[in-house]
Amino acid sequence: MRTFEYTGYDRQGHAAKGLIEAFDLKDAREKLSHKGILARQVNPAGQLILRWWKRGGRVFTLETRAMVYRELAAVLSAGIPLANALAIMIDSPELGENRPLLAGIRDRVREGVSFADALAAASPHVTPFEKSAIETGERAGSLEVVLESIAMYLEDRQRLRERIQTALIYPVIIILLSAIIGILMLGYMLPAFQSLFAEAGLEVPSITRWTMGMGRIAIWLAIFMVPTVLLGLLWCGRRVRSDREFRVKLDRLIFKLPLIGRAYTALVGLRFSRTLSVLLKSGVSLIEGMHMAGRSTGSPWIDVLMEKEVEKVRHGGGFPESIAEIPPLSESLPAWIRAGEASGDLTGMLENSGARFQRQWERMLSRFIALIEPVLIIIIGLFVLMLALSILLPILTLNQTLG
Repeated sequence: MRTFEYTGYDRQGHAAKGLIEAFDLKDAREKLSHKGILARQVNPAGQLILRWWKRGGRVFTLETRAMVYRELAAVLSAGIPLANALAIMIDSPELGENRPLLAGIRDRVREGVSFADALAAASPHVTPFEKSAIETGERAGSLEVVLESIAMYLEDRQRLRERIQTALIYPVIIILLSAIIGILMLGYMLPAFQSLFAEAGLEVPSITRWTMGMGRIAIWLAIFMVPTVLLGLLWCGRRVRSDREFRVKLDRLIFKLPLIGRAYTALVGLRFSRTLSVLLKSGVSLIEGMHMAGRSTGSPWIDVLMEKEVEKVRHGGGFPESIAEIPPLSESLPAWIRAGEASGDLTGMLENSGARFQRQWERMLSRFIALIEPVLIIIIGLFVLMLALSILLPILTLNQTLG
């Protein structure tokens, strides 16, 4: 049996849509006909959603994924098989229009596809970190533990996003008002002053001339720069999807950025430590755990470096020495690993290092959020001051001349 998503009309002529289980497309249409529904479109569950995603429609949002992972972990903890747990989740009203997507995933799991592969194939919004971690949980037999950890991480990320959005509301309003004022001043008032001064045979103040010149330069830059930036982003996006070497170079560049690089380093350290700790607790070998934890970081550069270090450990190399050869993880993680090996509690030390990276990550983000608003306000204040002086000085000059 497969799940199909349909749209059509009922006997009263009202629009109808939903899910129906059937052996094939013909069987699905027959069942709908017996229910008195005239099917307009019937597709395997999830396909309609994928087309709408390509048009920018509904998405499997971060908040929805966190909810699904947490509730699915609770159902699996009760000893219910994965396919049955997904069937229970499909009936959840909180899923809304994402129910067909989960139904499609359930069908693929029934066919023998892993949950990680089915999830990644159904939604382009599932990150490499989520896919790798879920794959790890399936192979280790601790899927519910991994899903709970991912849900906690996504909820933290959602809270952070909401904090940033809240912090940016006031600056964004100020920026929009400043842009409107700037357009009016540069496009109408300052040219009017320039014409008035030219008729009176007076020289326009230097700051006014400079402001108008900068405004004209900004307009021309916008005309040429905006299309260039958009084309550059499109080209970069295609290279990221198709060229692994380019992804690695771009990832290395992110690590080198001020502030952002340090925050990213803390994030990948957090992901690596927690994922490897869960793997080792579940009985996965260190070599396999290193490889999967490296992929779970979501960093292409670390993934490439980890492949080389895994081979060294496979041939007798030391684990902390190998981690020390990976720059984003080499600052403090090798010391935690050595302490864990010496004490016989490697998983406990990895959890402690993950907690440390978590605190570091949250501290950096808090500082970043605290800096956003005052920096933007200072920049906007200087812009408004420049516009004010550009208008007030010509007015004062005219008063003095007329006086």
